[in-house]
Amino acid sequence: MSQRLAQWLPRSPEQRIFAGLMALLLGGGAAMLLLRTPVALLPLAVGLGLLLLLTEWRLLYYLLFLTLAFSRELALPGGLSMDVPSEPLLLVLTGCVLATILMRPAAIAGRELRHPLVVILLLMLLWSAVSTAFSVDTTKSIKYLLAKTWYLVPFGLGTLLLLRRPTDVWRVAGIYTAGACLTVLIVAVRHAAHGFSFESINEAVQLLYRNHVIYATVLALLLPFCLYGARSTRGAARLGWRVAMGILLFGLITSYTRASVLSLPVAGLFYAVARLRQTRLLLAAVVALLVAGATYFLSQNNYMLYAPDFEKTVFNGQNFSKHLEATYKLQDVSGMERVYRWVAAGRMTAAKPLVGSGPSTFYPEYKRYTVRSFRTYVSENPEKSTTHNYFLLVLAEQGFPGLLLFLILLGAALLTFEHLYHRTQPGTQPRYVLLACGMSFVIILFHLLLNELVEVDKIGSFFFVNLFLLIRVETWSRDGLPTPD
Repeated sequence: MSQRLAQWLPRSPEQRIFAGLMALLLGGGAAMLLLRTPVALLPLAVGLGLLLLLTEWRLLYYLLFLTLAFSRELALPGGLSMDVPSEPLLLVLTGCVLATILMRPAAIAGRELRHPLVVILLLMLLWSAVSTAFSVDTTKSIKYLLAKTWYLVPFGLGTLLLLRRPTDVWRVAGIYTAGACLTVLIVAVRHAAHGFSFESINEAVQLLYRNHVIYATVLALLLPFCLYGARSTRGAARLGWRVAMGILLFGLITSYTRASVLSLPVAGLFYAVARLRQTRLLLAAVVALLVAGATYFLSQNNYMLYAPDFEKTVFNGQNFSKHLEATYKLQDVSGMERVYRWVAAGRMTAAKPLVGSGPSTFYPEYKRYTVRSFRTYVSENPEKSTTHNYFLLVLAEQGFPGLLLFLILLGAALLTFEHLYHRTQPGTQPRYVLLACGMSFVIILFHLLLNELVEVDKIGSFFFVNLFLLIRVETWSRDGLPTPD
């Protein structure tokens, strides 16, 4: 009798999995009919989810980029927030990536894990932990550390695990670009109802993005992938990339975002500098300019000479040309509000130059360090934004060591790009991937001068993906492209 019963029982792992799912389906279906509630199917959903994680979790990586453009910030108790669905997916992916590395330590080459960019990122995370120990708000700083960890693992180590060939890179970039293009169409419909006016762009994007700056930055950072994705493909794929480029350009132009439009020629200029092997000279010039500027403004409090006139500092919401004119006349309220917070960041740094106030603590700590002469009529800051300059944000929150590590990371990344540009062959897939991720990285870097965007999921994702793609391109240039699995 037992032998006959054993013949009917599933023998292979695949048969057992199928039998288990069928039992869950039949049991859940019967319970749903009897109890008249779809909650009875929850065990089936959990079972399918576990099966997906154990067999093909890389699909979650693609799902993350598919939904990333639609992710929204959700307020949590205690003044915290979470981006949904991106951060829950990042949490699950962090576990999957770490489990994969534990089970298969050779899945990522040791040379890649010891790359200078990875070492610098780990040192930055370590210093953030040191700064957290002295934070004025430990809860916010610990949340920052956790969020930074589940950014670095999926977007960093996950990229090295899954994006092994150029086709993988174009697939992920294409998925995110498709989502971004759909958001452009949605925003365009909402914006058209207001005649594509400058004053209505923020209202048009707020269904999907926090503000028009994040919206425009996402479109700008994806344009290099569209450009080089089109060059690296043929037929329908090339047409798709070109159509996407047109949609993104339309969205960028109608976003009326000065920094995002300017970031494109800046990326082109850096390409010329790297091609001429002058990146070191550029970095030296930037450092010299920063030191000279800081010396001038701090000497005898010269920064006070640039305090705005409260009555003349306005926002020209109905006229974009007047908005540009007010910018260079130092009468634009958004620009002068930035100066108001930059001065506060400098005074915060003077108070705690070594460890800063702690990660993610600039707001509301900066209000104790503001100078009333720089105040504008939007200085109440109800949206709780920070410095509008990521470098000063790092300096105020993590002190000079934190800023120095971040600058070293950027310099190393730009020098790596120049080095790889002259090692890869023109017209090859590694060269196209290098140019796409390098130009995208420069576009993000330029935006950091006027905004704090690395912790924004829609932008910080490609900040880290681009960094780790530089490591992957270096592997391709040294070992050649891997053969398909």
